Amino acid sequence: MAKLLYRLGRGAAHRAWAVIICWLIVLAAAGGAYAAFHGTLSTSFSIPNTETQQVADSMKQALPQASGGSERIVFTSDSGSFSDAQKTQIAELLGRVDKAEGVTGTVNPFQTADQRAAQAQQLAAAETQLQTAQQQLDAGRTQFDAAQQKLTAAEDQAKAAGVYDAMAAQFQAQQAQLDAQKSKLDDSANQLSTQQEKATAAKSLIEMSQNLRTVSQDGSSAFATVSLEKEAVEMDSSQKQAIRDVIDDTSIPGVQTTYSNGLAFDIGGLGGMEVVGVAVALVVLVFMMRAILPAITPLISSLVGVGVAVIGALALSGKVTMMNVTPMLGLMIGLAVGIDYSLFILNRHRKQLLAGMDKRESIGLAVGTAGNAVVFAGSTVFIALLALNITGIPFLRVMGDVAAVAVLVAVLVAITFTPALLSLMGNHALNKKSRKSIGTPEQAAPVIRPMRTRNAVLRAVIATAVLVVIALPATSMQLGMPTGAQEPTDSVQYKNYKTTDEKFGAGVNGPLMVVATLPQAMSTDEEQIVEAKIGQQLAAQNDVAAVVPAAVSDSRTVIAFQVIPNSGPTDKSTEQLVHDLRDLSPTSDGTTLGVAGQTSMSIDVSQKLADALPSYLIVVVGLSLVILMVVFRSILVPIVATGGFVLSLFAALGATTAVYQWGWLGSVFGVHDPSPLLSFAPTIIIGVLFGLAMDYQLFLVSGMREAYEHGVEARVAVKSGLRMAAPVVRAAAIIMISVFAGFIFSPMNVIRPLGFGLAFGVLFDAFGVRLFIMPALMHLMGKTAWWLPKWLDRILPNVDVEGTSLERTHNVLVSDSAHDPAASHGKGVNPATQ
Repeated sequence: MAKLLYRLGRGAAHRAWAVIICWLIVLAAAGGAYAAFHGTLSTSFSIPNTETQQVADSMKQALPQASGGSERIVFTSDSGSFSDAQKTQIAELLGRVDKAEGVTGTVNPFQTADQRAAQAQQLAAAETQLQTAQQQLDAGRTQFDAAQQKLTAAEDQAKAAGVYDAMAAQFQAQQAQLDAQKSKLDDSANQLSTQQEKATAAKSLIEMSQNLRTVSQDGSSAFATVSLEKEAVEMDSSQKQAIRDVIDDTSIPGVQTTYSNGLAFDIGGLGGMEVVGVAVALVVLVFMMRAILPAITPLISSLVGVGVAVIGALALSGKVTMMNVTPMLGLMIGLAVGIDYSLFILNRHRKQLLAGMDKRESIGLAVGTAGNAVVFAGSTVFIALLALNITGIPFLRVMGDVAAVAVLVAVLVAITFTPALLSLMGNHALNKKSRKSIGTPEQAAPVIRPMRTRNAVLRAVIATAVLVVIALPATSMQLGMPTGAQEPTDSVQYKNYKTTDEKFGAGVNGPLMVVATLPQAMSTDEEQIVEAKIGQQLAAQNDVAAVVPAAVSDSRTVIAFQVIPNSGPTDKSTEQLVHDLRDLSPTSDGTTLGVAGQTSMSIDVSQKLADALPSYLIVVVGLSLVILMVVFRSILVPIVATGGFVLSLFAALGATTAVYQWGWLGSVFGVHDPSPLLSFAPTIIIGVLFGLAMDYQLFLVSGMREAYEHGVEARVAVKSGLRMAAPVVRAAAIIMISVFAGFIFSPMNVIRPLGFGLAFGVLFDAFGVRLFIMPALMHLMGKTAWWLPKWLDRILPNVDVEGTSLERTHNVLVSDSAHDPAASHGKGVNPATQ
């Protein structure tokens, strides 16, 4: 591999403009494909075969009129109450919204309130009439009983006087009249009973729904329901924009108008802080290179790579369902690794130029050595991201695939496009001062002595303890999906969410749709009674604020209910309510119940992701052990490295939990309403952080192993490898942290915890584990760190990651380190002169 990359690097340097033009053509082709074939990005986090999705699919068949989406428009009066003129203007606005594409209807909150009041009055009047009818029926039964008793007494007297036979016809006629009267009374009683049962059902339905107000109790706010052909997350962006335009373009004096997150949530773009992250990366590169041209080279390379990968992925959005966060993830990871990979090759090339090596020879050798490590490191990230496919979650698979492609393109750009730029740059890859000292004898390298054992113990214990403490909040980590509460406080969706919470109840922000399938069809007369019976079962559950019948199928076998929880969509009690409602099925009469809606879907998705998380972590940990065992031909080094990855991972999850779920330092990171972590954030963080941890482990420990293989005493080799690789790893980590940190303040609330988790994950892993704990443990293990059973040594392939064989062929090894010859365990050869 090293020799192939060497030839590739030299070829790119020799035909620099051809390589650059080819990449620009690829970039232009990706842009053309995007323009021709791109589709609409999805905002839906749905997963096939979840209980929610199954119920939603059945609703589309049985209840197409109720299977679409539902969003809210909230109106708030500045004066505390709505005037008639304001109510009229609100009705006119809703009429215009009703005509928008994708809208199936709107519900005027004031009309709904009036209708409910009228229904309550009608029910009260009907109850009065039923009471009167019951009194009349009771009076009729009393009269009947008296007449029956009188007739019976007369018959008894006639029998006693012996004249019954003569009067039998008369008695029979009177009895027939009484029987007819009794039949009428029974019919009236049955009719009255049915009417009373219906009235009781109607009263029960009104009572169950009374906590769902469309006008707040203080009269200052009202919310209108907008029914959609499909869920807002599945709507075309242009349709949602058209609805928003109707609302935004209508000004009602004295009334503030906001709409819910489903209508507001759309494809986000880059914010200022992402650019700041890249700017910080540039500052780090300039500080490291002391020159502009080499500093911008990694940035240019990464931008070309991420442009090809992300734009190319977006070109497939017309054929592949792709979430709007997917390209942002590809952008974030592509930028970070693209800068790092180009930097590793550039750094090697600069050292070789300074030593007086020919430009093209140096480029070829840099690609064959550092580029070889880049290819291997990129492969680990690539495999880790592709491993997201094992979760079985479609949107996560696509996210992993796009991010993996971004990493693959970053590697290809680093080993072709970067060498082309370096060729055109010539000796300007060095700053002016360094160019003057090219080829001059270097000062003698300092003698390297191992760290003190006492210091190594302290380093390992203190750093591990700190990371363990930071990781503790991860034990209470909860997963969920974003709501309007996580949006910026000045956004319409945040104001809508908070107003709804305050004025109408937290549960209105997370309604549930319960679908009841009856064992047999009900009649029209039975409808209210059946609805009340099922509704009462639903209302009897803990945390239920209101139950409202929503629709009945044409077959009269399926009824949909809207269930409003007492708590919000991300509360544990709401999640428990979903499980409790599902546990009711089937009921005693054979009715089956299913739960659907965005809140239910979020709960199912979060549970599915939580269930997939342990298996994915096990796969990643196993992969880490195998890869590192092959690379370093050791048992203990992979265990230490993998343990460090797990420690930094949980520290990253702990810090993310503390900030986003607990609200610690919320004002610093823009967390105004703490909530459960984004459900797929831990999975993504595991995949990306694993790859990056392997990168830093590779670049650091390979230098240690190389020194040890060249005869340096084990503990001195640790210090030697650390001295050689630590500066570039520190710079690469700072750049990676800067890029990821720029996304912490992204306009997309979905991407913020990802940026935070990855930024702090790299911080903990690079500076806490790789540069602090790992060298200390390597020192304490000594030569035992490189122990490998002979039988395993024969089985494992020999992977020359650093391209040592290539260096020997070209009789060069760039190093700024030396060691104490007396400390050598082998031939006593100084690696600086090898």
